[in-house]
Amino acid sequence: MTGMSAALRRRFARFNAAAGLLVTIVALLLAPASPASAHAVLSSSSPAASTVVPSAPAEVVLTFSEPVRKVPDKIRVIAPDGSRADRGEPTFANSVVNIPVDTSAGNGTYLVTYRVISADSHPVSGAFTYSVGAASAPPVDTGNDSRADPVVSTAIKVAKFVGYAGLLLVVGPALVLALLWPRRLSRRGPARLAWTGLGLVALATIAVTLLQVPYTNGGGPFDITGEGLSLTLGSAFGAAHLVRLGLLAAAVFLLRPLLAGSVGRADLVILGVLAGAALLTWPLAGHPAASPAPAVSVVVDAVHLGSMAVWLGGLVMLAVFLLPRADERELGAILPIWSRWAALAVSALLLAGVVQALIEVATPAALVSTQYGRLVLAKIGLFAAVIAVAAYSRYLVRKRIAASRPAPVRRAILAELAITAIVLGVSAVLVQTPPARTASADVAALDGGSFSTRVNSSLYSLEIEVTPAERGNNSVHFYAYTLDNRPQPVVEWKATVALPSAGIEPIDVPLLPLTPNHATGEITLPAAGEWEMRVTARTTEIDQATVTATVPIR
Repeated sequence: MTGMSAALRRRFARFNAAAGLLVTIVALLLAPASPASAHAVLSSSSPAASTVVPSAPAEVVLTFSEPVRKVPDKIRVIAPDGSRADRGEPTFANSVVNIPVDTSAGNGTYLVTYRVISADSHPVSGAFTYSVGAASAPPVDTGNDSRADPVVSTAIKVAKFVGYAGLLLVVGPALVLALLWPRRLSRRGPARLAWTGLGLVALATIAVTLLQVPYTNGGGPFDITGEGLSLTLGSAFGAAHLVRLGLLAAAVFLLRPLLAGSVGRADLVILGVLAGAALLTWPLAGHPAASPAPAVSVVVDAVHLGSMAVWLGGLVMLAVFLLPRADERELGAILPIWSRWAALAVSALLLAGVVQALIEVATPAALVSTQYGRLVLAKIGLFAAVIAVAAYSRYLVRKRIAASRPAPVRRAILAELAITAIVLGVSAVLVQTPPARTASADVAALDGGSFSTRVNSSLYSLEIEVTPAERGNNSVHFYAYTLDNRPQPVVEWKATVALPSAGIEPIDVPLLPLTPNHATGEITLPAAGEWEMRVTARTTEIDQATVTATVPIR
């Protein structure tokens, strides 16, 4: 009777797991297709930026370099008197956005601001002006901040780090308990660790999905609206996260007997399929799905993530449970097998990482000229340190020192885990950073590179962007923040650039305020060299401060 009950429980668990897998497959089939390309760039507009047209257009047309999705109430046309000139909802047709405009708003300069979602789930924002009849003082859009809230951006990175940590905490115990765990040892500790890991993955998945709403809207962490959530869940990004939650729910039914030590071979196969499908949801919700070779990038990223989970999860099991509890005979049997597994996982991790970097970085120069490239270099450096420590651990295993004296191996493993915790943090930032290939595409579209820096005064912190950082016509953007990193409204902007080495005296930069903390301008820098930029921002009627920055122009 007991055997019959156990068999029925196994069949019931398989049925529920299969049902969960079927539901997620259907969800994938019904999910909207996500186009494969780089970060969206505004290719053209009608009317064109900075032009004067004789009569008011009935609509403004934006054309992007790839299909984009809308963000509620984040595409606006501001009339010369500061009122809203856009009428009704803009229409999206692949890469073209049509904005109906009131033709009776009068002559003068109009401001167009936009915020849309590109194929890799990141928001893209910008602004430009056009004039009807004759130019006038440009208006200001006070309700459309073009930057994501820094609290939201940081929270997403933290949530993704928690998700990665949870993944290795569930994979490590499941793998070791299924194939390497000594029968005499209690399974309670590893089982608790696995359930904790599963809970962390689920919690991180829900948190990232909810935070995607204010991240795309440009709001604070609690600015989650029903419309915004509906748009997020209806995207490929949202579908991937819902599928992950469904796969986690299906895996629960098979993970329970595995952790208890009563799982069958068929259950392990189904659980492996569920795990593989779940791994694919990470790249399907990020940069790999929008790469030039999406099929390759998605598979490679899943292999990269799975290898990381096997390696680090196994190290956690060794450091926390096996080395302190197993005897010399058990360690003598376990450690050589684990050493081979770790070598395979590290090899797959390294190979997948190289392929991934080649696709996402695109050019050697982008390794040092983009934030994404520099993060990749940091990850490579940390990974090299981990490999060195892992090689030492493998040496101890080969010399059969580990079984008789596990303390040195445990110290080496703890060092590996400490370094790889930093690697996971870098990875969490990396997946929120536009790929270097995206920066390269933007640079190609603008025929030049870009320069950005952040300088501080006693009143505010100022982010300065110059694009392209080459001789010729240049765009400058200034973003003012309080010293605790919140948007700082600016009453008046003034900026000059000079090149003393070439005898060029300070040149005024004409500035257009786009939002209370953001101004932009166009200027021609005629010579290469180290240009001196001085920016004065007046934050109240009496408070102002000036900052300086050196801008290298090629």
